Amino acid sequence: MPKVSIIIPVYNEEKLIAKTLQEVFNLNLDKEIIIIDDASIDNTAEQLKKLQENFNFQLITIPKNRGKGNAIRAGIKQATGFWAVVFDADLEYSAKDIFRLVGEAEKRGTKKIAVYGSRFSEGYKNKFSLHYFANRFLTFLANILFGLNLTDMETCLKLFPVEIIKNFNLKSERFEFEPEITAQLAKNKIEIKEIPVIYSRRTYEQGKKIKFKDGFVAIKTLVAERFFRAD
Repeated sequence: MPKVSIIIPVYNEEKLIAKTLQEVFNLNLDKEIIIIDDASIDNTAEQLKKLQENFNFQLITIPKNRGKGNAIRAGIKQATGFWAVVFDADLEYSAKDIFRLVGEAEKRGTKKIAVYGSRFSEGYKNKFSLHYFANRFLTFLANILFGLNLTDMETCLKLFPVEIIKNFNLKSERFEFEPEITAQLAKNKIEIKEIPVIYSRRTYEQGKKIKFKDGFVAIKTLVAERFFRAD
């Protein structure tokens, strides 16, 4: 398999970052790991410095917190792999599914493809939560606006061809990265394939960061991409 750039945006993940890194390094892939510390205010920065003694990864430190989208864009700029995978440090997703995303992309035999890890294609347990309904609505809106057939546009486990997305005009700062990248893939005629993935949702008490207001920003982003951005 060709080299995969695994982009991990991090903000205040001192309790999980070591386990996340271990799971990613255990993957039998030709990979580079790019971690972007988005100005964490806990002990994440110190943890990452210690982890560099045992793990080979590129560390990008952002001096002022700007958000997940900005962190991912910084990671994309440094990516040198054939594929790039965005993987959150909170372990809501399984690192083993990165291997499956890459395998699905390689099986298709084209670089003009993205692969999304869908939480909702089968067996999702929290079907009566507000987050579930918000995500399904945003996915429905993306499908209508861009002629897609997705089940989980908002998934945080996505694979893209590096050469192609480096040419995208990405501007997102926060969680609106998900609708922005989906819209730009669609507008550039890049096929989006979904595969089911393991998902274990954490609570706000456990450190979940996305807020309900981010849903309104996602709607605004989708509408802007469809009607007001030509690129």
